[in-house]
Amino acid sequence: MATIAPPAAGTGEESLIILQSLLCLLRERNILSRADIEELCRKVEARAGPLSCCAETAMAASADMHRMGSYIGQQYGGKHLRSR
Repeated sequence: MATIAPPAAGTGEESLIILQSLLCLLRERNILSRADIEELCRKVEARAGPLSCCAETAMAASADMHRMGSYIGQQYGGKHLRSR
């Protein structure tokens, strides 16, 4: 029986690729709307606030999420989140 090697240190890149692919798949199948993606961007951005324990990491995550949101919006379209 084959054994699975433990993940190497720094597997953040692999996780990011999986999550990006999942977001695209869910948007492609209309399970997530463009407004849902924009709301997720806002939530990630809120985590990057001044009280964040890992401010640098949270800011990087926020920037990645905004890039991902822009890509998904251009690729799949959809209605924007309504202003509150």
